Amino acid sequence: MNSTDKIRKRYDRVSKVYDLFEKPMEVMSLKKWRLEVTKDLKGKVLEVGVGTGKNIPYYPDNLDIIAIDFSDKMLSRAREKAKKINKKVELIQMDAQNMDFPDNTFDMIFTTCVFCSVPDPIKGLKEIRRVCKPDGKIIMIEHVRSEGKVLGLIMDIFNPITVNLYGANINRRTVENIEKAGYNKVEVINLTGDIVKKIIIVNEK
Repeated sequence: MNSTDKIRKRYDRVSKVYDLFEKPMEVMSLKKWRLEVTKDLKGKVLEVGVGTGKNIPYYPDNLDIIAIDFSDKMLSRAREKAKKINKKVELIQMDAQNMDFPDNTFDMIFTTCVFCSVPDPIKGLKEIRRVCKPDGKIIMIEHVRSEGKVLGLIMDIFNPITVNLYGANINRRTVENIEKAGYNKVEVINLTGDIVKKIIIVNEK
């Protein structure tokens, strides 16, 4: 079994309790960040890593949006949410590392706490670059490894536990990965210390 299948199975396994597991973080800050990242969405939009659909209630009305996830069981939860609140969104099971969309499809692409769990993050970031239009916008809210000496070490020590539990790496260096994927026009805003960041990218090609 390859790494993508392993991570997918872990998310399938935790799908029923995922929202409950994240509820404390949702109340403290995630809801605010979701509002922040969705309020300016326009044009043809892609959400990568929709998960259980926690962003769906915050989608602007009449938005042309597609949302993908590689876990079918997480998507089932997202479909339930979208139906319950009557929100129009096309939900597709798809791997962020190998998307089926043509080049230059989307005006805007966004993620929230996704690139901690993409098995090959640089490959996934390159795919986002490919399917985003030239001068399109990519907005990401991602948690990353702290550059603090003690906290960074603690995150490294606990990372194998979180990966085995539900597939998320807590020590990813996502900003560095974005640079390695070939992006140049990148703005980074710290939201919680140096651990949670809002990343805004203009897709220069």
